[in-house]
Amino acid sequence: MSATSDLTLYSYFRSSAAFRVRIALNLKGLRADMRFVHLLKGGGAQHADDYKKLNPLQLVPTLIAGGQTIGQSLAILEYLEEQVPEPPLLPRDVLARARVRQLALSVACDIHPLNNLRVLRYLKNELQAEDQARTDWQHHWMKLGFEAQETLLAHDPATGLFCHGDTPTLADICLVPQMFNARRVQLDLAPYPTLLRIEEAAYRLPAFAAARPENQPDAE
Repeated sequence: MSATSDLTLYSYFRSSAAFRVRIALNLKGLRADMRFVHLLKGGGAQHADDYKKLNPLQLVPTLIAGGQTIGQSLAILEYLEEQVPEPPLLPRDVLARARVRQLALSVACDIHPLNNLRVLRYLKNELQAEDQARTDWQHHWMKLGFEAQETLLAHDPATGLFCHGDTPTLADICLVPQMFNARRVQLDLAPYPTLLRIEEAAYRLPAFAAARPENQPDAE
């Protein structure tokens, strides 16, 4: 039995990291048994003992594949790429792969963690940051990251319909959910026309559209 024939994904509709994995599964034509972990109700189901045993990080997504547990979205994406190489999420050329990884990691490592729910809770509960201060925090780090992404993409001939060429890659899979997060906190995206163009192209693909938070069974 293939390691991708029996997949279980623990997800939350508004989690941008889970959003990434849903996109990748759709692009690869894979189905997963969906389990929903509500990050807010009852203090957060991710902190329940049974889920902590599954994923000590107490985060989503978590993928179970071949009886093994993978608990980071980028690790999950790389696993899916290696198990199901077509359609590819990384270019064949080594330098092109590095470019795509740079774009993906700049979102996954530099923007997203600073806007994560647990960071915002810490700002509120431990540092007593007011609502506006937390919003300013989110806007600051998103702007910093998006400005860099816009520059990298707008002035590189390797950019095509998507972040790299004319087919979606890991870079688009990371970018699009972060754009969703930005809209949730009412960040003005007008200064990033290249990002908006890429996002529009992505949502024309059923794989991206079906993965949108509002289209998930646990959406509220």
